[in-house]
Amino acid sequence: MLEKRLETGLIHIYTGDGKGKTTAAIGQGTRTAGGGYKVLMVQFLKGDDTGELYSIDSMPNFTLKRYAELNSFYPFLSEDKKLAVKEKIQHALKDLTEVIENQEYNMIILDEIMAVLYNEIMPIEDVVSLLKKKPDHMEMILTGRNAPEDLVNMADYVTEMKMIKHPYEKGIYARKGIES
Repeated sequence: MLEKRLETGLIHIYTGDGKGKTTAAIGQGTRTAGGGYKVLMVQFLKGDDTGELYSIDSMPNFTLKRYAELNSFYPFLSEDKKLAVKEKIQHALKDLTEVIENQEYNMIILDEIMAVLYNEIMPIEDVVSLLKKKPDHMEMILTGRNAPEDLVNMADYVTEMKMIKHPYEKGIYARKGIES
């Protein structure tokens, strides 16, 4: 059980085709952890080694767990690998349910949960169920493109990152320390 509780816990969504969804979630998590609260960030379908992983690792009160790490896009996986991903996501769902019920963290970030839904790896009802189990004093942040309307309607904050211009269009790929 937590020693320190948030007064009111709300639901945030960072969505859209623009850059910055995970970065915004980590920023909020950093603020919360810095305030002495416990933060859990669960990343789905991400396998790249990025700079924020090292920052989070060195931060007290901020825990990162990765499920179904990928270095390729889900639709391009073999059927066997897709099945393995689905099993890992089901395991994550079970773990998250326990974490929420045990009230182990003040904030839970579900990074790229929208990609899990978009790729039909998990039904939206499972995410809705998780959000409904959220205690009143727990903050939750969901990230990823294509946020479903049902989740948008449940959220208290919804921010859409919109790409207007991106260096990728000029052939400039992810740079170490900036985009990765």
